[in-house]
Amino acid sequence: MPQAYHADSSDLVTKEVLTWELFGTASRELAQQIADSRFDPEIIIAVARGGLLPAGSLSYALGVKLSDAMNVEFYTDIHETLPDPVLLAPLLDADSIVGKRVLVVDDVVDSGRTLALVLELLRTMGAEARSAVLYAKPSSVVDPDYVWRRTAEWIVFPWSAEAPVTPNA
Repeated sequence: MPQAYHADSSDLVTKEVLTWELFGTASRELAQQIADSRFDPEIIIAVARGGLLPAGSLSYALGVKLSDAMNVEFYTDIHETLPDPVLLAPLLDADSIVGKRVLVVDDVVDSGRTLALVLELLRTMGAEARSAVLYAKPSSVVDPDYVWRRTAEWIVFPWSAEAPVTPNA
């Protein structure tokens, strides 16, 4: 089974490349948007896997120590998805987020279906949930509360720009 990574080898795809240095800038600028809005999250929840690094960066930039992740499977390969996003175990402790201000973080909102699922679930659990993404695509069914950049291009993230590491021969 092929392992999807964001550096699609096709030269026919227009790409936006996020470098590690630009990721640092993007994280700080996104954190500033959140701080300027006066939303003070108590918990940051990453949408794993893509949201793990942006969420960690935002947790430091905003001074939020409580963090967690929700594992959602939707993309199975480059340009291939399941019919619907699926939550994977382990799940959040619902009692710990009731009445809390939660910031949901992902790298990109593409169709928006994953983010919609996570936000709906958290709000059903009793959290005040807002969302932050590095990139938002015009095709998304959800408009995140905080967006660093909007693009229709294929995005190459520094953490997924290369194929997964395999054992040396």
